[in-house]
Amino acid sequence: MNVPPAGPPTAAPSLGLVLIVEDERHIADVQRLYLVREGFGVHVEADGAAGLAAARRMHPVAIVLDIGLPGLDGITFCRTLRDAGNWTPILLVTARGEEADRILGLELGADDYLVKPFSPRELVARVKTVLRRVAGPGPQPVLRLGPLTLDPAAHTVHRDGEPVELTATEFGLLAHLVRHPGRVFTREQLLAQVWGYPGYRDTRMVDVFVSQLRAKLGDASPLRTVRGVGYSAAAAPGATDPSR
Repeated sequence: MNVPPAGPPTAAPSLGLVLIVEDERHIADVQRLYLVREGFGVHVEADGAAGLAAARRMHPVAIVLDIGLPGLDGITFCRTLRDAGNWTPILLVTARGEEADRILGLELGADDYLVKPFSPRELVARVKTVLRRVAGPGPQPVLRLGPLTLDPAAHTVHRDGEPVELTATEFGLLAHLVRHPGRVFTREQLLAQVWGYPGYRDTRMVDVFVSQLRAKLGDASPLRTVRGVGYSAAAAPGATDPSR
């Protein structure tokens, strides 16, 4: 195992600090190089336990997390961070044969994933995209649909006045659908308009996030499945989704 040195963050974090948790030194070095070139500060840890401590201590703007870590693996890392109420965006890095782990990671609150091998430019683009989801599209009015209230500026969701904890990607997907009640979006359209990935083929990711939103929102969920097409937010509060 090639262990990258931890050390202090690299470069002045003009775009914020990115935490890389990766036990293969050559991969971590390349990721660090490209992120620093784009203006990010970078801190690297080589195992899950040290990475988790760094996430709590350093408050990064995003975490690039390898699933196959020694000791505390990436799945446990993700679960532990989310259970503690930490919603820092997480980009999972996985091997090709780890589809079940990728899906589980998304279900546990990761925001996106990349499959090895991948271009470091793609990594930078994904980090920037997930941070744009956190920032939102600029000043937006509060959204209301049935018992749900979404505040894009504060990135908060309330159900009958009670807060609902969502990741940046979950919030972005819900807000996009609620902004267009009754309109049906294909999975490909959602990947392009919410994730910022036009032409991306893995539409399963959309299904996972819709499932997560339904689980968190319960009976207040306005999300409807239109078989053979995609998803929409019910225009009428309390509308029944026959596919659920």
